[in-house]
Amino acid sequence: MKRLFVLLLMPLLFSCGSVSDKSQETSFRLLYWNIQNGMWDGQGDNYDRFVNWVKSKDPDVCVWCEARSIYYTGTNTKMKEDEKYLVSAWPELAGRYGHRYIYVCGMRDNYPQVITSKTPIHGIKRILGDENDVIVAHGAGWGTITVHGRTLNLVTFHAWPHAWAYQAEDKEQSKAENGGDTYRAREVAYVCNETIGSQKDGNWLMMGDFNSISRSDNALYGLPSDSPKFQAQDYICEKTAYVDIIKHLFPDEVIVSTWINTRYDYVFCTQDLLPHIKNAEIIKDEYTTPVKDEKISSFAHPSDHLPIIVDFEL
Repeated sequence: MKRLFVLLLMPLLFSCGSVSDKSQETSFRLLYWNIQNGMWDGQGDNYDRFVNWVKSKDPDVCVWCEARSIYYTGTNTKMKEDEKYLVSAWPELAGRYGHRYIYVCGMRDNYPQVITSKTPIHGIKRILGDENDVIVAHGAGWGTITVHGRTLNLVTFHAWPHAWAYQAEDKEQSKAENGGDTYRAREVAYVCNETIGSQKDGNWLMMGDFNSISRSDNALYGLPSDSPKFQAQDYICEKTAYVDIIKHLFPDEVIVSTWINTRYDYVFCTQDLLPHIKNAEIIKDEYTTPVKDEKISSFAHPSDHLPIIVDFEL
């Protein structure tokens, strides 16, 4: 009788295990973060706090903006080329938080984006722009991953940050003419045309530091409706199939993503992915809350931006 009970119980145990495994298999977590100068803050402790924080979030894919080492910690003194840990050491650093696969996106200057993943990444395109059209100042990238049979297109982008246009001969005149805002809108249009515009079908995610504000957050900014500062985000909203995930989930809130009380960082997705989003948040916790550096007023610890996590059930 005892043996019969055990035999009857075994299928139930296997059944429970398979349900639990399936639930775990269908979850997918994306982490995006502008880590400021290649995680400038992390050099002093061998990136231990950074790695431990990422491990605690257990993302399946990470997209890092400003993913190259530039300055020595605590200074704005540029590092010697042979002393720059990142980008070349991303395989080593990502391996510490469990990611084996790395894709370095378009790298025009010191501010590239890097994608790391638990599963293989297929690099589609590094986007630097066209001298005859528009230069993508910091570069952008497009890669794909496959999650439980579903292909996800990941587009990364870091927009031109200044009030004047890229390569403007007269910066003050360009600034007065809102040259920076117009240039960012041109960059956005170019990157979108090179990615989702070339292959409209499929599951798309676009994320990055867009250095631009959304009119959906204007309760915070109080700008006139025709402000040129909305150009870049208006293009995405009006000319593409993308949806602003944070604003979609929190339509009545303005959740800032930087230490200067703005929302410059966005994660967008196409409509087919919206029903699969279970949670999304801009994370401001004990580690990620920006603390202004005592000597270098333009830098913060650990970064001047906050990370965004999006959870999907696919």
